[in-house]
Amino acid sequence: MTKLNLDQHQIQEARSLAAAIADDTQRFVDAHTTVTVERTICRLFGIDGVNEDEVPLPNVLIDHLVEKNALAGGISYYLANAMLVSGQTPQELAEAVSRGETDLTTFPAQPQAEVEELLNQMAQEAAATIRANRKIRTDRLAQYGDKTGPLLYVIVATGNIYEDITQAKAAARQGADVIAVIRTTGQSLLDYVPYGATTEGFGGTMATQENFRLMRAALDEVGDELGRYIRLCNYCSGLCMPEIAAMGALERLDVMLNDALYGILFRDINMKRTIVDQYFSRMINGYAGVIINTGEDNYLTTADAYEEAHTVLASQFINEQFALKAGLPEEQMGLGHAFEMDPDMPNAFLFEIAQAQMAREIFPKAPLKYMPPTKFKTGDIFRAQVQDALFNIITVLTHQRIHLLGMLTEAIHTPFMSDRAISLDNASYIARTMRDLGDEITFKDGGLVQARAQHVLSDALGILSEIAGIGLFETLEQGKFAGIKRSPQRGKGLDGVVQKDHTYLNPFIEIFMEGERA
Repeated sequence: MTKLNLDQHQIQEARSLAAAIADDTQRFVDAHTTVTVERTICRLFGIDGVNEDEVPLPNVLIDHLVEKNALAGGISYYLANAMLVSGQTPQELAEAVSRGETDLTTFPAQPQAEVEELLNQMAQEAAATIRANRKIRTDRLAQYGDKTGPLLYVIVATGNIYEDITQAKAAARQGADVIAVIRTTGQSLLDYVPYGATTEGFGGTMATQENFRLMRAALDEVGDELGRYIRLCNYCSGLCMPEIAAMGALERLDVMLNDALYGILFRDINMKRTIVDQYFSRMINGYAGVIINTGEDNYLTTADAYEEAHTVLASQFINEQFALKAGLPEEQMGLGHAFEMDPDMPNAFLFEIAQAQMAREIFPKAPLKYMPPTKFKTGDIFRAQVQDALFNIITVLTHQRIHLLGMLTEAIHTPFMSDRAISLDNASYIARTMRDLGDEITFKDGGLVQARAQHVLSDALGILSEIAGIGLFETLEQGKFAGIKRSPQRGKGLDGVVQKDHTYLNPFIEIFMEGERA
């Protein structure tokens, strides 16, 4: 139902401009790979574990090819060729390389058809595992039924995966639908994925495959107890974006924060590196049925939410097109936005309604991720409860799907379980008592809400036209998003970007893309 009378021609034009921006950027993506993409392929082929120095074996293998100046052809060819000659598995070859016993680049070349046949066989086996996980999710949702209305999303972040499990189970029993395990501070800047279960972290818990497995099992256990499917969220962003996406697909995560622009702006990760990584990570997430969350809400922590609202919408349009290029359907695009306007501004609540309703109407199939007020929380818990209640009202009113709860103790301390319970009660009460309010009301023709939404759309169209003219990389260099400037030639991870040569192979691209089209 359209309530804002938005200019549909402007929406179509904005999508066309975003598609042109994505097409232009994709030409760079298609011509390049990264060390992370190649490590991801290793993981999908079953390579896991660490060597005696605790270096992950995927890193060992890719560093080996980098030293041999051979990464431009990709790891896939070298692994399959060596397997045909040696009879060893990918894991055995990785261990042999780690011991210094094997050089993957010295095996005699085998017939190309045999190499590609073996690669396709191995890739199909990995894809079958991901499909099986997707079916488990589908079967559990069919068994228990999926929740209508907002999915209540809360965070656990103790640093200790076992304590996280205790808190996650408590949150589920208190009514949470999505449990997000925040990564430890700085993990997005590590160019490797730590191994095993972890019990130490600052501001969060390490994202590791074993931690994913442990939390998934715990949420399934409490979900069976409650008769609900509890979704698990983590972060496939940063320098290991596609690796963590693969780990999540293998361990049945349901939601992943997955946005290159966030890493560029807020973690100073090189834009060339992370744009390439994002493409493969979104391909994996699409195939695995994982909902991605994008990071537009973060723009409003450094820029004014009223003045710069159009940059959020422009970024949503661009993220939509990048996702479609990776085969990720609209139903898995948790495009981000936030309730972050200054509460002292007259009519701020109406402007927030306009922004949220606009996102809902422009992206009708997307499970939008709506973020709570944080920027103007002061430590006054009573005021914070009111701010969160207003945010919760807009969530229900405008049919947001992924509802990240605000905490009354924001700006004081990491939430206690009791704080989380109070926030869940607040959101549940509003969702229950106002469930159908959004279907009962309309907005005044030409009134404040409609005028504000159309103004934001028009401004977003203007900035998209600028970006289409100069390209995404130049746009980021000029600081048009979040007021932060980044250079294509600087930032973390640039040395991990490699131009593909004509022999490059990645068997997963075709499988994942064909799977999504099917």
